[in-house]
Amino acid sequence: MGIKNFKPTTPGLRQRTGFTFEELTTTHPYKPLLEPLSKSGGRNNKGRVSIRHRGGGHKRLYRIIDFKRDKVDVPAVVETIEYDPNRSAFISLVKYRDGERRYILTPQNLKVGQTIVSSSKQVDILPGNTMPLRFIPLGTIIHNIELRIGKGGQLAKAAGAGAQILAKEGNYAQIRLPSSEIRKIHLDCRATIGQISNLDHQNISIGKAGRNRWKGRRPHVRGTAMNPIDHPHGGGEGKAKGGRNPVSPTGKPTKGYRTRRNKRTQQFIIRRRSK
Repeated sequence: MGIKNFKPTTPGLRQRTGFTFEELTTTHPYKPLLEPLSKSGGRNNKGRVSIRHRGGGHKRLYRIIDFKRDKVDVPAVVETIEYDPNRSAFISLVKYRDGERRYILTPQNLKVGQTIVSSSKQVDILPGNTMPLRFIPLGTIIHNIELRIGKGGQLAKAAGAGAQILAKEGNYAQIRLPSSEIRKIHLDCRATIGQISNLDHQNISIGKAGRNRWKGRRPHVRGTAMNPIDHPHGGGEGKAKGGRNPVSPTGKPTKGYRTRRNKRTQQFIIRRRSK
């Protein structure tokens, strides 16, 4: 996947970069795996804004992704590699030997025509193959990792993401996640071999504010630019600093403030992510 620059015929194009989409093989999604996707505008069931800076954006259709990979020991052939507007990674349409089609997350170096398989036992260590962690060798890069047996992949699903198996001890494997956190995950949880595609996603320059509006992201206003009634950092003569440690609009500390409260899974975290 390459990154292209644009001829600066307008101010918005001067800094803008985009994908060449060389890897993609079709622009038409598989209709039986599409669902309507409604927008929330950042509002909860009471109609109140619970997430700021959301709203608008281009209309989308949701692609149903097979995160569970629970069609066991049935080989599938990769038919297409496609763009998905709902995620940073690319997706692939695979056709199983019995004729069923499903979407999966595309790992790096997965090609059209390649055969992949999901199994409850050991299979070849090739991109796109899925198996329990107990059968995956140490040092292997993996993605779409389950946290609970049979629930489906929850970790390492964004573009360029990949976790690594560091050790196996007892019933648990020690996994280094993309955040650099090291966590214990049960050996019967499944994961997919390879690193997620679209590594250049982080290198894209938006170029203009309107491109964020297409994504449904509304303008983000600094707290120091507001009035005191609107934000704890607001007010003051001239360009005043906050005068306190950074906080959210509701007064909660931010930038390093820990919000994790799940003591039940505390024992599974060996090392927290580096800041």
